[in-house]
Amino acid sequence: VQLQASGGGLVQAGGSLRLSCTASGRTLSRYSMAWFRQAPGKEREFAAGISRSGGNTYYADSVRGRFTISRVNAENTVYLQMNSLKPEDTAVYYCAAHDAGVVVVYASLYAYWGQGTEVTVSS
Repeated sequence: VQLQASGGGLVQAGGSLRLSCTASGRTLSRYSMAWFRQAPGKEREFAAGISRSGGNTYYADSVRGRFTISRVNAENTVYLQMNSLKPEDTAVYYCAAHDAGVVVVYASLYAYWGQGTEVTVSS
């Protein structure tokens, strides 16, 4: 499966962005999906994940209550709605697919990755 992430940009603190991840090549419904992020000089970290059916979602403590992950399998798309953005949310955001029903937080377990979309939050 090929993943294409989009929707990043420059936003002021307190603002919102919605990231999209569109799949091609295979139906997205066979994969659990996640968004990871990597800030300059830091390791890639798990931000949010959603199970294959969309029935279960998981969030890092740093984004819980502000970010919402969702998916529309019929459109082969996963979204990350980001509200109340903070400067520390500045990072390149990557979507990733894991060939299983459950969400995992370890980047090494995701076989498929999008190219990343950059999010910059100014103070």
